[in-house]
Amino acid sequence: MSTTAAGTEGTAVGRDRKAEHIELALDQRMQVRSSAFDAWTFEHCALPEIDYAEIDLETKFLGRTLAAPLLISCMTGGTGEATRINRNLALAAEEARIAIGVGSQRKALEDPSQAESFRIRRFAPSVPILANLGAVQLNYGFGLPECRAAVEMIDADALVFHLNPLQEAIQPEGQCDFSGLLDRMSEIAEGLDKPVIVKEIGSGLSREVAEKLASRGLVILDVAGVGGTSWARIEAARARDAEIGEVFADWGVPTPKAIRQVSAIPGVTVIGSGGVRTGIDVAKALTLGADLVGVAQPFLVAAEVSAEAAAARATRTIRELKIAMFCLGARDVPALRQVRLVERRGGLG
Repeated sequence: MSTTAAGTEGTAVGRDRKAEHIELALDQRMQVRSSAFDAWTFEHCALPEIDYAEIDLETKFLGRTLAAPLLISCMTGGTGEATRINRNLALAAEEARIAIGVGSQRKALEDPSQAESFRIRRFAPSVPILANLGAVQLNYGFGLPECRAAVEMIDADALVFHLNPLQEAIQPEGQCDFSGLLDRMSEIAEGLDKPVIVKEIGSGLSREVAEKLASRGLVILDVAGVGGTSWARIEAARARDAEIGEVFADWGVPTPKAIRQVSAIPGVTVIGSGGVRTGIDVAKALTLGADLVGVAQPFLVAAEVSAEAAAARATRTIRELKIAMFCLGARDVPALRQVRLVERRGGLG
């Protein structure tokens, strides 16, 4: 496939959009080039005074116990390749005992033949599974029945509404009526018998937006800040308009800044995601105030290979997190939140 520096010439609108998203998300050129987490550094503790074997990462989330505060972030579904990837991710989540989300289920609600690509409960029977719909769909015909159907389709523990105004504005098929969504999401949260999570998809939640959400009872928030996959680049590549993808490639709130701002709001559960690549990044996100940390692209790369590769990525990330905690003298997550994390001068976090 011929490519340009910022986009994919061979990508053509009219192909399977979900398949295109997978293909482009695996392309390193679609990633933001610098991680905001790199602007933060820990102070090494040469005398940790703890036993590595006693480090405890267990975390409660949605009424289930996780082996580590990790989430395989919502990514894909609705196409043949996504069926295999989601199953590989689910097997990895179950083996590692971490949470997992699926991609937008809109396609499966409109075309029930696609539902199987999202059905992962039999591969991950004991961990939290997150259903997922675009919040904007509440302005395009979806309501409480569709939200219930998305949850029931995959026996989910919660429903994620994703906010993606930048993606929709650039996407060739984008739906851009975001008016009144706060009221509509709040109404769904009141009527649904599962928790509702609100997340961005790579441009971040500001404190102002998070406060509006929390004031309406939407208190599980995934900041999904700038630092990982650039959906501006992906949709610009699909639209064959690489220039606009570069203009907006790093638009939004960097993940560390978003975590700090949102975690300061009383009563909010914060999922920190966006550019998390290593266990050290996980440690930084937790120290900044995240309750759970979401990882996407590294798991997608691994799951495209096999379930074993995805499980190995989870094991590696958890090991890296434990090593970081050991070298900080932090026996558990509450202790990790007390360690010193310094922002380098000129950092973007």
